[in-house]
Amino acid sequence: MKASVIRFAQMFALVAIALIVLLLTTGFFGERPAHALPEYADRTGEPCSTCHVSPGGGGPRTLRGLLWTAQGRPDLVPSLGNILIAPGVTDGVELYDLACSACHGISGQGLFGTTLVNSGLSENNVRSAILRGRERSGMPPFDGLLSNEQMDALVAYVVGIASGEFEPAPLSYPLPEAQFECSDPHSPDGESCGGN
Repeated sequence: MKASVIRFAQMFALVAIALIVLLLTTGFFGERPAHALPEYADRTGEPCSTCHVSPGGGGPRTLRGLLWTAQGRPDLVPSLGNILIAPGVTDGVELYDLACSACHGISGQGLFGTTLVNSGLSENNVRSAILRGRERSGMPPFDGLLSNEQMDALVAYVVGIASGEFEPAPLSYPLPEAQFECSDPHSPDGESCGGN
């Protein structure tokens, strides 16, 4: 009889622990505090790339992300009306590097965002995606963040790499071979280096 009482007590304890864990993880005792990006994105209704340069989170923050953090991470991310993200920049390649490469890759090869290079995207599709964003894929809208001239230059560049008309930026840049020279002014011959 003692064995059945012990088994019952063990089962009761396991059920009680499981119930407590379930209640804690479902937010039964109030809203769970958010500590990671997906929870913030769910709470604000914004993609992670609204606040972070890299939509995977971490790393540098966007101006909206910095303002949102400074305001104590409210439920709404502040909007930035009439503020250009790259004032004075008119080159499509440079605009792409500033606004698009963190998600789509420096060469349009796709990282978090869609692969653009040789994708065949049309000018209308590119312009629409930049202006309105792509909510389901996490791309924020850039409407009002680029001047008309900047938008035209950026669209032309993206359509150019999508069609194969333009060569995308290389994934790496060759560096000249390192030149190692050594002279030790404290050495009697003036040439021996190294050591402690």
